[in-house]
Amino acid sequence: MELNNTTQYAIRILNYINSKEKHLLHSAKKIAEDLNINYKFLTAIMTKLAKEQFVKSIRGRDGGFQLMKEANEIMIIDIIYLFDSSFEKDACILGIDKCNAKEKCFMHDKWVKPKMKIFELFEGTTLEDVKGRGAKF
Repeated sequence: MELNNTTQYAIRILNYINSKEKHLLHSAKKIAEDLNINYKFLTAIMTKLAKEQFVKSIRGRDGGFQLMKEANEIMIIDIIYLFDSSFEKDACILGIDKCNAKEKCFMHDKWVKPKMKIFELFEGTTLEDVKGRGAKF
């Protein structure tokens, strides 16, 4: 189980914005440089985040991005679902279609508890919960 690149970047971008002063606007160029993300890829992610009202986009020379919602209202799982529709509780770790109690892969019984813990982690964690952890972006 691994988050796709777009999802990883989206979480990192939102955490980056949240860790800065709330009233500041953050340019796509500066975010791309600081996070070492391809500028065009970053702008595509930002467009989707703006469309789904995670960030506010302000155009112009002094424009940029800021969070549109409070960080304690943004659940990590919501970011994941926005960018990774294949991230499901019933997804098989071995990639064998759906995997549940009725239709098990050979790893199902060993994997089900850790998988549920991971989902609980993402469902119970807000962007505010991970702010200022001193980790790299």
